[in-house]
Amino acid sequence: MKSFFFFLLPVTCLLLSARLVQAQDIYEDRVFDENIQTVQLFPASGNFEAQMTSPVISLNSPVPLLLQFDDIAYEADRYLAKIIHCNADWTQSGLRDADYLEQYNEYNVNDYEYSINTRVPYIHYTFKVPRVNRSGNYIIKVYRGREESKALFTKRFMVYDNQVAVGASVVVPSKNEDRRTSQQINVNVNFSNRELIDPLNNTLLVIRQNQRWDNAIVGLKYNNIREDLKQLQYQLFDGSNTFEAGNEFRFVDLRYVRTRGRNIAAVRMEEDVVFAEAGVDQSRNGQGYLEYLDINGQYGIFNVERQNHELESEYVLLTFNLETEKLSSPPFVLGALSNWGKNQNAKMVYDQASGNYQATLFLKQGWYDYQYGLRTDTGWDMEHFEGNHFQTENEYEVFFYYRDMGSRYDELIGYTVLNPNKRRF
Repeated sequence: MKSFFFFLLPVTCLLLSARLVQAQDIYEDRVFDENIQTVQLFPASGNFEAQMTSPVISLNSPVPLLLQFDDIAYEADRYLAKIIHCNADWTQSGLRDADYLEQYNEYNVNDYEYSINTRVPYIHYTFKVPRVNRSGNYIIKVYRGREESKALFTKRFMVYDNQVAVGASVVVPSKNEDRRTSQQINVNVNFSNRELIDPLNNTLLVIRQNQRWDNAIVGLKYNNIREDLKQLQYQLFDGSNTFEAGNEFRFVDLRYVRTRGRNIAAVRMEEDVVFAEAGVDQSRNGQGYLEYLDINGQYGIFNVERQNHELESEYVLLTFNLETEKLSSPPFVLGALSNWGKNQNAKMVYDQASGNYQATLFLKQGWYDYQYGLRTDTGWDMEHFEGNHFQTENEYEVFFYYRDMGSRYDELIGYTVLNPNKRRF
């Protein structure tokens, strides 16, 4: 019994191997079925903060990755998962399944439970990702039955084997005009424990901010190599290793449905759904920097009114409101809650009655970070509504890939997380 609910909703890289790539061959984080909600992949450490942690583990990690998702349905279906090894550019690598897995590459996703006394019934699935024996980029693909063409979603994850030491730091940008609004990431890679043949052409450095792929810096070339120290240095002066610093994320507290959480203006519980209204937001561009806790654009499922967060949390139709003049192009609600704008309902619509832009997202109870942005030819313009401040606390990850001579895949041989002044729950 599929799609029984959604009729109610008015909203519903650089290659190491130098080959041409068609856009449709690149794997991304995508959800293809509107009944599949709240897809999460994170290390199964058992604490709440793990939900906001990047799906990156070491090759020999004793902690596996945990996949969770909800199916808005009355009855369980048969789902299977497949793991695909990818190159550094997220195209499928030349490895066979047996090269990186010890089992047949088709896994039953049969650990599920039904929601308990929720207005919108759903089935909560969990799946521990099997261990792999090669480092690199991976996609987990979940599909219905044995038909891979009927994919529910794809989700990226990374497995690293630290054979080089990666050091990184946030520094004041080299270009004077960026010093108040941007953050420069300098990187040193020590390769004393791994021989690198032709590192200029056979390595790839990737830096991403707040677990985003849309604005990741890919393919920086080191500006200095210290053979005496076995060190590659990425300390550039042209701004190519610089990110817009942004601002601390806005948030909504959806941990309650029987009362209003922080930044929630109204909650209305109907027989078959919960409606909520976020407070009216305004542009922060041009305002001074204000330091406060955020989770860097991520979200966590949490319910303070019941005990079981996964099974007793309600789904809520939450409307966001942005007060601004009518624009030539609509703003979007950005963050992990909308898959950084890929969710079609992230696009805001101008409401003549209120004079605000509005967007309604279908969200499970929890804590959600978000910001507003405009779509441009070069990516998201978030400065228009949020401003940029060098002091902003952001999370940065550095990935270092290497393709050995004659190899059929890109190894992820270095990884580090940089999170200065981390402020979370």
